[in-house]
Order: sequence, then C-alpha cells, then structure tokens
Amino acid sequence: MIQYSQLQARIDAFLSHFLKQYRQQSAACQRLENAVRYTLLAGGKRIRPLLVYATADSLQVNLDNADYLAAAIEMIHAYSLIHDDLPAMDNDDLRRGQPTCHIKFDEATAILAGDSLQAMAFDVLSQTPAEAHKVVKLIHNLATACGMNGMAGGQSLDLQAENTAINLDQLQAIHSAKTGALLVACVTMVTSMCDHLNEAQKLAYQKFAEHFGIAFQITDDILDVTSNTEQLGKPAGSDESLHKSTYPSLLGIKQAQQKALLHINAAKDFLNQANANNRALLSLTDYVLVRNH
Repeated sequence: MIQYSQLQARIDAFLSHFLKQYRQQSAACQRLENAVRYTLLAGGKRIRPLLVYATADSLQVNLDNADYLAAAIEMIHAYSLIHDDLPAMDNDDLRRGQPTCHIKFDEATAILAGDSLQAMAFDVLSQTPAEAHKVVKLIHNLATACGMNGMAGGQSLDLQAENTAINLDQLQAIHSAKTGALLVACVTMVTSMCDHLNEAQKLAYQKFAEHFGIAFQITDDILDVTSNTEQLGKPAGSDESLHKSTYPSLLGIKQAQQKALLHINAAKDFLNQANANNRALLSLTDYVLVRNH
C-alpha cells in the first residue's frame, strides 16, 4: 500500500527539481521566480498529485512517468489558486496559512506567476517519458480540463453566480467544470497511457473521478461553514461573504453530508467495475469525507 506522506514528499521533490532549470534561465526575473516558488512549493494536501499516483498504482503505471502528470496538474492548480485569490476574483489575502501571492509580492507579479505556472505545466507534461502520440493526448486532456470548457469556464460561471439564486443542477455544473474537470484529468490522463484497458474500464475510471470530484467539492463547501480560518489555512466563510450558492446553503449541512456520501459510494462502485487493484484509490476516496481542511 502506497503511503501518502511519501507521495507528498515525492511530488514536492520533483517540483523543486524541475524548477531548478528555470532558475538557471531567469536571473533577470528573480522576483517572478520567487513568486512561482512561493506558491508552488507552499505544500498543501496535494490531493491532485495523490490522485494521479493512486491511479497509477492501481494500473501499475511507473511512478517515474506519473511524476510528470502529477507535476503538470499541480502547476495548473497552483496557477488557478493565484488567480482565484486576486482582487478581481475572490479577493482573498490568505492561502495555506500564508499571505496570498498578490499580498506577498504584488498583483502584477502574481498574475505573471500564474501565467508562468500554466506555461510550465505544459512544458513538464511535454517531457513525459512516453510515446509521442500519448504525450499529445495528455497535453490535449489537460488543456481541455483547464480551459473554457473546464476550470476557467467554471470559474467564469462561478463569478456570474455571485449574488444570484441558482439551483442544485446549476451549482453542480459550475463545480463540475471549476473543480471537477481537473480532478477528472488526474485519472483520465493516467488511463490514457494504459493500452491494456478497454473502453468500459476507462469509462468506469472517468465516472469514478466525476463522483470523486463532486464529493470533494461538497466537502469543501461544508468545511467553509464548519471550520475556522486556522484549520482551513484560508478565510473561513468566504463563500457566504461573496454571496455564493453552495451545497450547504441549498441543502443544509446534514443533507449536504448525505449527498457527499452518496457520491463517495457511487465513486467506489465505479472503481469496483474497473476490476483493478484499487486499494490506494479507495483509501483516498474515504479521506475526502474525513478531512478537516
């Protein structure tokens, strides 16, 4: 059974090593490099890399190859956090218990750090040690997940929904794009490298990831209400202060918890359909419900 603490250390080491090649090329951009490192190496739960590694473990994909996928996705995630925190977006001043990038540096540097991380993500992904046609598919998958039909589009819908009453289907559509698309990519990028999987198995993994993503977002919404700023490492109650619809606001906390459990069970059912060694994925899925930050 893989140990998550070891995998968190693994992705941190890989990211740090990868950044060294940029250090040699960016002597004139020290402030920008510092901003990139500040955000990317700030730690956090590393849920997305863990999901990549757990999927790779279940499918016997070499973790040395999975490193590139995990790093690319974490870079996209880091860039999205920088931009989400900007005054024009969620206007947060705390992230992972530290000042947000635009507070630590300045708004222009933060924007450029996000831009740099997005470019780095595709740089590292292009270096994945795999056949060229598989690398192209990986790049397409990630581009789709973080673009207008994925994360960026979801963020746009989320901003439009502020101060607006929306229903549960609309809320789920927002988060399936804003949060879910990148989580799904963590799984489908790995399955796209596996020639031994049939289409039914690949679909089962995709459906697992979709339900995992919904459960993750519901839990995130619940924690925003039930946890404090110290536990979260970011301002608690920020969704309410921005007048956003959330699962707890639409369903109540108890029903939101029940809905999260429903999606966790659905995710597990799809994993069982895939007929693979899924102990690591099942463990990570259970963690979604019990995490406290």
